[in-house]
Amino acid sequence: MPVKNRFAELLPEITEWRRDIHEHPEILFDTHRTSALVAEKLKDFGCDEIVTGIGRTGVVGIIKGKSNSSGRTIGLRADMDALPIHEETGVDYASKTPGAMHACGHDGHTAMLLGAAKYLAETRNFDGTVAVIFQPAEEGGGGGKEMVDDGMMERWNIEEVYGMHNWPGVPTGSFAIRSGPFFAATDIFEIKVNGRGGHAAKPHETVDSTVLASHMVLALQTIASRNADPVKSIVVSVTSFETSSKAFNVIPDTVTLKGTVRTLDPEIRDLAEERMTAIVEGTATMFGGSATLDYTRNYPVMVNSDEQTEFAAEVARAVSGDCAEAPLVMGGEDFAFMSNARPGAYILVGNGDTAHVHHPKYNFNDEAIPAGCSWWAEIVERRLPAA
Repeated sequence: MPVKNRFAELLPEITEWRRDIHEHPEILFDTHRTSALVAEKLKDFGCDEIVTGIGRTGVVGIIKGKSNSSGRTIGLRADMDALPIHEETGVDYASKTPGAMHACGHDGHTAMLLGAAKYLAETRNFDGTVAVIFQPAEEGGGGGKEMVDDGMMERWNIEEVYGMHNWPGVPTGSFAIRSGPFFAATDIFEIKVNGRGGHAAKPHETVDSTVLASHMVLALQTIASRNADPVKSIVVSVTSFETSSKAFNVIPDTVTLKGTVRTLDPEIRDLAEERMTAIVEGTATMFGGSATLDYTRNYPVMVNSDEQTEFAAEVARAVSGDCAEAPLVMGGEDFAFMSNARPGAYILVGNGDTAHVHHPKYNFNDEAIPAGCSWWAEIVERRLPAA
């Protein structure tokens, strides 16, 4: 694999950074240790400007090229946060924080972007400016939105932005990407179902909230099977069913349902919310109870710009010799907030034959580091060629 030799030399050091971050996972915006480590490394590398506190705990490092006749700035983004999962990898650098682990590889993303930043600060073989962006709270917190809302793009006149995620099942160090919609919009909902509780031996004296809610769960599946165009992607998942009773012989007053809706099309997203509202209200009325729906539009669809995607794939082929077309992903990705604000592209780098992300036995594959770092560096040197 024709990765840059410098990253082969730096691999032990970058691996050490990655495993240190892995040992100390931090959730959502509480990335205080990780953010401080990132800022310290960027200072050691000689970055021209380092700003902390963007998007609460985000960090941005500015690296200027040998010349700036282009006047252009591009952004490179990595995420820093971990997940509330108990680690089961058994590695000697496993999480030291109970109930938290880097189960999505953000430790690897951060380490790879740090490696690229070190190289770019050493060589500065480009014409323009690079903003290396380290983001908190990708896993449901909307850290990307917070950084954009803090004026990051305008502050440094960022014109384009590029992101990367590791991907189990893709050969280590290989790449995959697609233009247009890539990762799904991710909405969340909570439904409060109200009945009339009572003794389990006398159901006729109750409005059974568990029966009502069970019918509601089944009816919600018809949004995908009977309301949405079959050729358009949608996932409706009820992921939590909680009652107000813990006893064997008590019919509860209330049930709370929680879940998520995933879509790739704005019209289907609207349809899902409309049909969910009608189903919740209608089912409750049918059984003589009541219900309220709290529907929150969370991450938007993550869309890759055509020009930037073609360029990102070209760079990937230069690094690894190939770049496959990635499948549509119904998972969410809050890089969407950055690629909505500026043209950009998001690519997958192979993690090899490992447990998938969000699994307690997942672990980032350090062998992917040279390829990932090389892609970052090539993005800069090809997009901002030295004068």
